[in-house]
Amino acid sequence: MDKNSKSDESGVSEAIGFMLIFGMVIVGIGLVTLYGYPLLLKQQVGADEKIMEKNMIVLQNDVKSLAYKTVPFKETSLKIGGGSLTVYNSSFSTPSSAIEINDFAGTASYLPPFIPNTRFTPGELRYESVSSQTDISLQDGAVVLRPQINQGATSGSVMLAEPRWFFDSTTNKMVINLINITSTSIMAKEGIGTVQMSLVGEPYFNETLIPVNQEIEIVYRPDVVQDYSVAWDNYIWNSWNIPQSYKLQRIGTPGTGAPITYRIKNMGSTDMTLVTKIFVVNIKSI
Repeated sequence: MDKNSKSDESGVSEAIGFMLIFGMVIVGIGLVTLYGYPLLLKQQVGADEKIMEKNMIVLQNDVKSLAYKTVPFKETSLKIGGGSLTVYNSSFSTPSSAIEINDFAGTASYLPPFIPNTRFTPGELRYESVSSQTDISLQDGAVVLRPQINQGATSGSVMLAEPRWFFDSTTNKMVINLINITSTSIMAKEGIGTVQMSLVGEPYFNETLIPVNQEIEIVYRPDVVQDYSVAWDNYIWNSWNIPQSYKLQRIGTPGTGAPITYRIKNMGSTDMTLVTKIFVVNIKSI
């Protein structure tokens, strides 16, 4: 009788031990699923975005090589994770931005065909992330990033790599390099892609003398949805090395989808040379 009782107690102890261990395993799996997996997924999303930021800067350097180093052709292979890379031709019906360079009176433009309020549409290479809900755009020689979902009344954006615009105080010369991205067809890519690009024809070059105390205006016109005006405003009004005394007035509020006008006045002792260059870059494939 005593032996049978002891055997029954031993079986009960093994069953309880098994249930306890099994329960601990289930709880561990649940904790990993609840807390660990979202964290790993978030890290993967962040890694994809960082990789694409670097990739877009690499593509920017390719464009610089074509435009400024007279390299005829560039090819770069890259991984496009968490989203897609798309070419938006400069003639796209709703461009993400347009730029005007006018005299302040509004009677002339310093861009071809020199009709007042002529708009230059640069086109873009845009990475659209599905997982992190951000856009990274190579446009007009700069790399800019914006969230797809607005956090308030304004659309935020940041410039990751600046365009090649500069001002030489010694010679009183302003140089604005504009990049026109074109393609022969609509192109988009996910996964592994190879971006091939080449320079089309000779770059456009124009040089204009701006008399002392005369103004020019630069107008940045963002798309209402694809609004990168906060990033461009921070560059034009803060980072661009124009003397502070030349920056006369900024009209408009960045991030609202409305045009921003920058009045710049030649406060030097000699005529200011305004140099505008336009480089046409054709994306052959992705």
